[in-house]
Amino acid sequence: MSKKRGRKRSSGELSDTLTPDPSCIVGVRIQHNWRERGNQSKWKGTVLDRLSVNPSLFMVKYDGFDCVYGIELFKDERVSNLQVLSEKILNNKIQIPPGAEELVGKAVEHLFEKEDGEKNEWRGMVLSRAPIMTNWYYITYEKDPVLYMYQLWDD
Repeated sequence: MSKKRGRKRSSGELSDTLTPDPSCIVGVRIQHNWRERGNQSKWKGTVLDRLSVNPSLFMVKYDGFDCVYGIELFKDERVSNLQVLSEKILNNKIQIPPGAEELVGKAVEHLFEKEDGEKNEWRGMVLSRAPIMTNWYYITYEKDPVLYMYQLWDD
């Protein structure tokens, strides 16, 4: 039986013995390198969920981005140096008023203002409360079918 070749690791990447356990990263903060088109960048975020229909796919909310990414953290060759961080997830910045669940399934309208003062109205729907970061909601908009994540009570 021939050995299956794994992908080559560049210097500075964690060895296989230090790779985080996929079953233990939901609800934790992570960081990793992302390599695309010859460029490398560092990404930091929170793992929200692992999809049961595709267990290699994780839902990740990255710092500084309003959308949620579905990414195969342990299979995608563009991901390297995956690390679990010891940072705590801060989920109590705002108080959730009674009736917060009533937002799920409701239409929403947001008015976004650009730096130049131009205002854009976006209509969408609240899909659900996010797992792990339960003060946040998943929203999708008519103009853009990306899965966004916002703290609606903070807007």
